[in-house]
Amino acid sequence: MSSFVTKIDVALADKIKNDLLDQGFELSTPQYTIFAAKKKGVSCTLYSSGKLMVQGKDKKDFISFYLEPEILKDLSFSYPETMVDGTARIGIDEAGKGDFFGPLCIAGVYADEEGIKKLLDLGVRDSKKMNDKVITALASQIKSLFPHSIVRLFPEKYNELYGKFKNLNTMLAWGHSTAIEELVEKTGCRNAIIDQFAGEHVVENALKRKNLDITLTQRHYGEEDPVVAAASLLARSAFVEGIDSLGKMLDIHLPKGASAQVIQAGKKVLQMHGRQGLEKAGKMHFKTLEAILHA
Repeated sequence: MSSFVTKIDVALADKIKNDLLDQGFELSTPQYTIFAAKKKGVSCTLYSSGKLMVQGKDKKDFISFYLEPEILKDLSFSYPETMVDGTARIGIDEAGKGDFFGPLCIAGVYADEEGIKKLLDLGVRDSKKMNDKVITALASQIKSLFPHSIVRLFPEKYNELYGKFKNLNTMLAWGHSTAIEELVEKTGCRNAIIDQFAGEHVVENALKRKNLDITLTQRHYGEEDPVVAAASLLARSAFVEGIDSLGKMLDIHLPKGASAQVIQAGKKVLQMHGRQGLEKAGKMHFKTLEAILHA
């Protein structure tokens, strides 16, 4: 089992102990240690020398979300490449793709070397690891500090475009290239990085159709790049705002995802507002629609 080992100031020991107790760790004091802490998925030992060792399958989240921002004030474990890569770039990500209700949102953020440092200082992380309240607050800061672009397709427009594209990945590629185009115009930057969602040619072809000549990096787990993570926060915030506004308009709570709860809510929308209401609220090519109409 691989371990993460770092050196810390032992004066922080009491703070860490209290934090770990709050997080549900059980503490003990083996020989030569200041403490050892354990909970399911992660263990953490602080030795008298100041050496801190973290182990366990969940160590990455513990380091990324607590140890680095709160104690180490250094993000080289979470973002090793970024510590040396200050290349100015555009990051793109989307939200709402797997949700029956609500809009599809594609967002882009531009950051240069200083901006990347600022994103890290703000504590920007992949939005999937944060709750909606934190996402909304961070997204607001990002929007005020960085050039950005948000393409938000509410279901009526989404359904119309899907009818033309007839393929979700092609439509996503159009959305990505639209956000990139807007940020290239705003900033002049010609480097972009996206979270890869299809074969590389899909987005490359969408960029060609817009005559955009840029250097595009596509990678799985793209949100590990802080600029893509910032874009994921904007996209998620736009999605949450969008699904909430649709729920208010229809006077129904619209759950996220495509679960049994979503099917129940869909039946309620159908009952109260008819098929037209569903078209305003949901993505009509989802299999979920069949379950709503026929189950």
